[in-house]
Amino acid sequence: MKMDLVVAGYLIHNDRLLLIHHRKLGKWLPPGGHIHENETPDDALKREFREELNLEIEILNRSNIPEEGNITKQLAVPFYVNVHNVGDHEHCCFFYLCRPKNLESVKLNISELDDFRWFSADELEGKVPADVKNIAKKAFELFNSLKT
Repeated sequence: MKMDLVVAGYLIHNDRLLLIHHRKLGKWLPPGGHIHENETPDDALKREFREELNLEIEILNRSNIPEEGNITKQLAVPFYVNVHNVGDHEHCCFFYLCRPKNLESVKLNISELDDFRWFSADELEGKVPADVKNIAKKAFELFNSLKT
């Protein structure tokens, strides 16, 4: 079966998670999409947030290893990775924890998305797919641990 590499961002602000309602799939999902050829996962995630919501983001969980030797760029570390089926193929998805940089500029890309919404942890139950909810629980837990 065909496998694509994709990214998704769990963006949390004021104890609420930003999800998009994907037109094609008809589900509430985190923003994200396919990693293009010659694109890093970080660059792909930033591009997807810009394309879908006109949002600039900060990807959390970065390493503090010195950029020396052959290192040309350090990438964020995903907080979770899975393979999931999307019908005719599978996605190997890297999930990242994010913070918004320009919330006042959020604007929905209506060619791809029906809506976006901020969810509290309690509001996820029964409204989003089980996998999205379970990953969100982990994202909230990790995000809250960064605040302390």
